[in-house]
Amino acid sequence: MSWPGDRRPIVVGVDPDPGRQMALAWAADEAARRRLPLRPVHVGGVPTRGYRLREMPTWKEWDEALHKAGRQVLEKAVDFVRARHPLVEVDAVLAEGDAVRALCEQSRGATAVVLGSRHLSRVQEVFGSASVALPVMAHAQCPVVVVPEPEHITQQPAYFVVGVDGSEHSAAAVDVAFEEAALRGAELRALYVWEAGPLRVFDEYAPQQEARRLLHETVAGRHARYPEVNLHHELVVGHPVQVLTDASAHALGLVVGTRGHGGFTGMLLGSVSQGVLHHARCPVIAVPSKPT
Repeated sequence: MSWPGDRRPIVVGVDPDPGRQMALAWAADEAARRRLPLRPVHVGGVPTRGYRLREMPTWKEWDEALHKAGRQVLEKAVDFVRARHPLVEVDAVLAEGDAVRALCEQSRGATAVVLGSRHLSRVQEVFGSASVALPVMAHAQCPVVVVPEPEHITQQPAYFVVGVDGSEHSAAAVDVAFEEAALRGAELRALYVWEAGPLRVFDEYAPQQEARRLLHETVAGRHARYPEVNLHHELVVGHPVQVLTDASAHALGLVVGTRGHGGFTGMLLGSVSQGVLHHARCPVIAVPSKPT
């Protein structure tokens, strides 16, 4: 996600609920680990709480209340980060308008965008106004990390999981997965999921061997750049979403590639990225094919 001398910040969307700080903590740790600036971003909402119907504020009062509430949220976020990592440079941003648009704009010059997840139902996750993860994943110009609440239990030795399918999308994901594993001294599990269709071919040996070849070629050169990472790669039969989420149950993170394109299809409906985001209980790192 970053290279020596690269000072692009880690951007994190700040939840106004002080009890939901897993994404902020993950982002602060990542900024400290990479020695990068951290940019907490809060997009103001509508400050209707506390007003009676007959006492609706004027537009000026509304705007002032909105900015005051946003500043308070960011001040608490900055205090949290400085208490956790005093040496991390923090540059908080109070944004206005649509949260998805604001975060996607911030992604243009970022190393990563980090968001929280409350594990909404499938319908809420895709269509609900409470979630911004899917549309940000679809349009962001850098990797997007979705961190669940509450904190999940990891397993020792620590490891990351990455999905590989031979495409440029998964190749970009493998790059990020190796980098993340190396930064944490963790192992890496690279999985190629063989999904047999309803009409299974008589002889699956040849296509499965081809899948193993693609998996090996995808990880081989990258492993040479990160020889310290203990790599495990395997071909697994099953549904990609089920296999990847099961494999990452106690992982430090699950890394997947994503196409990311506009319009309604850009919501990633039915894709592996959307599926693992819904089911995974560890942080999910969604990587566009050409992270910037």
